[in-house]
Amino acid sequence: MRTFGCFLAHGRRLYGEVIGEEVHVCAKPYWLGIEPTGEVCSVGELEVDVPVAPSKLIAVGLNYADHIAEMKRTPLGTPLIWFKAPTSLLAHDRSIEIAIPEHQTDFEVELAVVIGRAGKNVRAADAAAHIFGYTVGEDISDRDLQKSEKQFARCKSFDTYTPIGPFIHTDVDVADVPITLRQNGEIRQQARTSQMIYSVPEIIAFASESLTLLAGDVILTGTPSGVGPIRSGDEIVAQIDNWPPLRNRVCNSR
Repeated sequence: MRTFGCFLAHGRRLYGEVIGEEVHVCAKPYWLGIEPTGEVCSVGELEVDVPVAPSKLIAVGLNYADHIAEMKRTPLGTPLIWFKAPTSLLAHDRSIEIAIPEHQTDFEVELAVVIGRAGKNVRAADAAAHIFGYTVGEDISDRDLQKSEKQFARCKSFDTYTPIGPFIHTDVDVADVPITLRQNGEIRQQARTSQMIYSVPEIIAFASESLTLLAGDVILTGTPSGVGPIRSGDEIVAQIDNWPPLRNRVCNSR
């Protein structure tokens, strides 16, 4: 497994490969090609930032049977996709800001896929060649708006509503790995990616039928059961396999 991240250092944004306690700086965002500059920094001297900069942030819904049941929905027979605003992305250790505190706002942990090679009409058998890597994502959702509107983009696109990271991992097999979310130390969601109805290759094939996937784009692959409300003061910790966990606090935006 190789690990990549984006960092801030005195106002400067760095993309690089994380090797032990060092960051080996790349000349450009790693999903566009790994080109080390020779510069090496200490992880401890840097601030972790959002590890992706997608042109499109695609969400997949109803991809775990238990979650379909808890949401009282029925399977559609095809993946359900919609767009989230890239401005909703939030880095590790930053605060999720509940936009409308009087609304029910839920956590959802998800496996996130980072595209590394552009593609249109990609076959599922060829999908692996278009993937740069994977990371931990969350799809924070305003349920009041979701129930009152026919599309999901607005209720899931408020600023800070897509925590992601801390890092991107490559050379990993995500077909059957544990996915977990803890709220204030208590396990709320726990499943395995093998429980997804549609696999990562199937999702990429479906999405690329109707739009061109570009390097750097991100796909959230759906959440398992156990979703629940967040409140100001909460600590949310999401983890996939043995990757470093994604940790965020919760506060009200007003």
